Amino acid sequence: MAHPAQLGFQDAASPVMEELLNFHDHALMIVFLISALVLYIIAAMVSTKLTNKLILDSQEIEIVWTVLPAIILILIALPSLRILYLMDEINDPHLTVKAVGHQWYWSYEYPDYNDLNFDAYMIPTKELQPGEYRLLETDNRVVVPKESPIRIMVSAEDVLHSWAVPSLGVKMDAVPGRLNQTAFMASKMGMFYGQCSEICGANHSFMPIVIESVPMLTFKAWAWGMLKYT
Repeated sequence: MAHPAQLGFQDAASPVMEELLNFHDHALMIVFLISALVLYIIAAMVSTKLTNKLILDSQEIEIVWTVLPAIILILIALPSLRILYLMDEINDPHLTVKAVGHQWYWSYEYPDYNDLNFDAYMIPTKELQPGEYRLLETDNRVVVPKESPIRIMVSAEDVLHSWAVPSLGVKMDAVPGRLNQTAFMASKMGMFYGQCSEICGANHSFMPIVIESVPMLTFKAWAWGMLKYT
């Protein structure tokens, strides 16, 4: 989860998010280099006679400022296209979870486990236990096995919502009448927090998402326990 006064992204908890962080650093370094070059040229034009007519009409400069931006765009485009492909590819998921947005809570279904479904409401502040986070905790968590490809199918019952968990690199719009899908794989155990990221009404800020990553045996015990309870 994010922390007060935090600078930068949350720690990556999935391979895709690690790739996104690396790409962010890669693109940011290019931006810094471009900014430094532009500032240097501006300073040189102000303090020297770099505005000489012969220099401004130089064929060499024309070639440089045409070719250089093209090279920079290629250096940004190639890794970004690779990450887009990785985010869109869903290969042999071990588990499917369906998330449906409502005003204002999420409901979940596990199609691989018949009749396993539940609603997840935000826990009110006055009911929080010590160590729990305000506006982020839910009464039911989405439990998934660690290091297993998970397919998330996202839809909505009423208005537009968005199912987003930043540390897992997942964000998918929930559209009424349409079933979108994405995937993630939690690379470590723990709890990862997200929220609805589409303005969906008065209680938009009270639709948290909690993903709990556990070992496979623990997940199976939880699933069968939930089936027995329901």
